[in-house]
Amino acid sequence: MMLKPDAVRAGHTGAILSMIQNAGFKIVAMKMTQLTRAKAEAFYAVHKERPFFGEFVDFMTSGPIVAAILEKDNAVADFRKLIGATNPEEAAPGTIRKLYAKSVGENAIHGSDSDENAAIEAAFHFAGVERFD
Repeated sequence: MMLKPDAVRAGHTGAILSMIQNAGFKIVAMKMTQLTRAKAEAFYAVHKERPFFGEFVDFMTSGPIVAAILEKDNAVADFRKLIGATNPEEAAPGTIRKLYAKSVGENAIHGSDSDENAAIEAAFHFAGVERFD
């Protein structure tokens, strides 16, 4: 998972991490960092041809992010429920995006959409020695 620059900038890091832990997730790796343009373009390469790509990369490089690896049975599905819909107006009450996202573009948090992508994204942010499972 990744807390996006809007959530970090607004000071929501602690509250969101608390929600994540209270939902039964174990944090096995975590760091605050800032994505370079090249790193953000690589991470979101799947969206390269979309019209919002440049603006999104600008946003993702606009400030620090907090990346983490989470563990829990059924982690991906449970985390997707916890974070809520991409559009905070459509997100269920009590979800992270309903509480902390500003818009579809500034939606506070990223969560992997599959176990396969979770493994790829974890390797993107963390070396093996940075994981404590």
